[in-house]
Amino acid sequence: MPIQIDNLTYTYGRKTPYQKTALKDISLNIQEGEFFGIIGHTGCGKSTLISHLNGLERVQEGQITIGDIVLTTKKPKRALLQRLRQRVGMVFQYPEHQLFADTVLLDVSFGPKNLRLDKEEVFNRAKEAIEMVGLDFETIKERSIFELSGGQKRRVAIAGVLAMRPEILVLDEPTSGLDPKGKKEILDLICTIQKSMCKTIIMINHNMDEVASLADRIAVLSDGEVVCIKTPKELFGVRETLKELNIAMPNSTMLANELADRGIDIARDIVSEDELVQAILKVRGGV
Repeated sequence: MPIQIDNLTYTYGRKTPYQKTALKDISLNIQEGEFFGIIGHTGCGKSTLISHLNGLERVQEGQITIGDIVLTTKKPKRALLQRLRQRVGMVFQYPEHQLFADTVLLDVSFGPKNLRLDKEEVFNRAKEAIEMVGLDFETIKERSIFELSGGQKRRVAIAGVLAMRPEILVLDEPTSGLDPKGKKEILDLICTIQKSMCKTIIMINHNMDEVASLADRIAVLSDGEVVCIKTPKELFGVRETLKELNIAMPNSTMLANELADRGIDIARDIVSEDELVQAILKVRGGV
């Protein structure tokens, strides 16, 4: 299910002394099955942009088309919003703060119950989602949310979104606050989710290393505008622009360039750790 955004502009506090334009004439498309990254510093408009994708922010100017659903400045009907939110799952920053039910099973079941599905279907969806995020269903289903570790809470929060079986998954800084091991586990989980359920993933982040290793294309935002949309490797060609925006290239890219500057025969457009390791092994004759 493709996404087309045309001339989207959004202003907070319109017609007040405090008005601030968060998005300025944004146009972009996201293809079905694409892993699409959105990067930029705090306040650039990333979260405002994705909040439009399931109707949390109403379109003020422009148009958004998601499959056969069209969002315009006209107030959307409740039935359309319900259909949209079934298709587009949102995982917000620190999603564990949204957990509220007495047990893990009840929390993950909340969304499917609101769809008025029968009890068996609700149970099956919750079980499937809990297992998909790497948790043992029998062990954790009756546990209190407050007994879980931070990493477990985040997985349960993601499971609650997956239980709705969305076609598109939108993630806002999904690794915020996690240690390196926790970050890797969540990023690996996101890859698994794309392969097994949500073919289209949209992830916003301020960490280029995390985005570049996963995304097919990356949109760079600054001050509410799209500066460029490139593949991770194409971003190497606009590194001066990124430098001006104070956005660092991936560490793997910077290390590859350092090695190349020292005369080592290695590509400069490397964007992931795995790619860098393979390149170094090749230089050393290890592969």
